[in-house]
Amino acid sequence: MRKSRLSLFKSTSMLISVVGIIMIISTIIVVAYVGFSIVNESITNEISSGNQYDDLAELKSEYGDLESKFDFVKSTYYAGDSDDIQRYNDARLELTRAGSAIDNVQSALDADKPSNDVDSRIEFAKEKLATARQAYENL
Repeated sequence: MRKSRLSLFKSTSMLISVVGIIMIISTIIVVAYVGFSIVNESITNEISSGNQYDDLAELKSEYGDLESKFDFVKSTYYAGDSDDIQRYNDARLELTRAGSAIDNVQSALDADKPSNDVDSRIEFAKEKLATARQAYENL
């Protein structure tokens, strides 16, 4: 009877030790996986953010070029009649909307918004800039 209890105790303690080792190993694996995921996501976000800053710089450059074109023709339209002034002001309003959309992209990047949110704002700014460019060409 003593031998069976001793045998049962040995097998139980061995089982507990093996289960404990398995739990420790699995915990280490889970922690390593979570750590790797966080680091990987951080690196991916930094790369994506770099591309978004490049897009923002391009948008600002295009906006500056278009704004200088508007300023160049301003005196011509303000010398005309009220219809010319209204057409210029309507076109200039589209440029202002594009500038606001570009500022919105800048604020999203400064606030570290998610990548997909910033991308959608970039696309919206590109659309507004294209609308402003079309309004200038229609002047």
